Amino acid sequence: VGVDQSTPTAEKMRRLMHYGQVMQSNVLHFFHLSSPDLLFGFSAPAKKRNIFEVIKAFPDLAKKGILMRKYGQEVILHTAGQKIHGNSAIPGGINKNLSIQERDALLKDIDQMIIWAEEAVELTKNYTLEHLGLVESFANFKSNHMSLVRADGALDLYDGNLRAIDANGNLIFDQVDYRNFDQYIMEEVKPWSYMKFPFIKSRSNVDGWYRVGPLARMNTISFIDTPLANARHKEFQGFAQHKPANMSLAYHWARMIEVLHCVEKIKELLHDPDLQGTDLKLTGDRREEGIAVIEAPRGSLFHHYKVNENDQVTYCNLIVSTTHNNTAMNRAVTDVARKYISGKARITEGMLNHIEVAVRAYDPCLS
Repeated sequence: VGVDQSTPTAEKMRRLMHYGQVMQSNVLHFFHLSSPDLLFGFSAPAKKRNIFEVIKAFPDLAKKGILMRKYGQEVILHTAGQKIHGNSAIPGGINKNLSIQERDALLKDIDQMIIWAEEAVELTKNYTLEHLGLVESFANFKSNHMSLVRADGALDLYDGNLRAIDANGNLIFDQVDYRNFDQYIMEEVKPWSYMKFPFIKSRSNVDGWYRVGPLARMNTISFIDTPLANARHKEFQGFAQHKPANMSLAYHWARMIEVLHCVEKIKELLHDPDLQGTDLKLTGDRREEGIAVIEAPRGSLFHHYKVNENDQVTYCNLIVSTTHNNTAMNRAVTDVARKYISGKARITEGMLNHIEVAVRAYDPCLS
């Protein structure tokens, strides 16, 4: 539809929707899928490692996790029209604004969400510090990191330019227009996997692989533009001695800092009168190619399409977050397998769950 910049109402509605989505997805992943590993131990039996056992053993914690996810879904409902497969974001903008009643319903619980998000950050930080030996020895390896950043280097989950750093924090590239991503990123094909293996061209397929997602974002950004999350980001940077954190288990801490940021942004946006605006959609000159990048909960998400004059798709390439992290997840599996399985006469379920914990840290796509 030929639109580069949405109307203020459309962009802010889309941003609000996205913050609700990142919030609920990160909360779901941590409380429902990963917290059983941390609360009960990596070798706990399978019947113990689930949200129902967390509810029994830590009812207050589980309740907060469930209600935080519910709140994120309510944000999606009021912005996207429904909780799953929302239909309000349309080409050129959005098809609804946020009513005063919807705004007030979301404002009612926002301060409680901020308190619980702060507690979740504290929980994951304390776990990391109290289990430092495990965190530093478990799937900890040097890598490059990549994400979108705002023009001033701030965290921006919705829009920005690409920044990549190496394992020591040195810039590989910065403020790259995402529409030129294919000048910087290549995808390697290997005969033993359907998934591709992206890498940074200038570093080759040997040294150019990288990580995306919450950990990478905490490493690449300069700061966070919401005060509570920014303070927590500074703590995270101090923990990593102001160099990139490369421990896979640090993803959980980073993920909860992002939840806090999302909740702060939701509160900020709910007080913005532009959300009640009526200028919702724009149309420009038709184009036959489109490229977009967003920071999804799991990391950078690339979409690239070309169509012909009949609107038939002639080219389509997606690089999803899990694909960006493909090499890193393989490295994590290899590292953990060597430490906990290699040379053992009998492989136990607990050993295998250590492998799962390594993969789960990256919150891969459900498939």
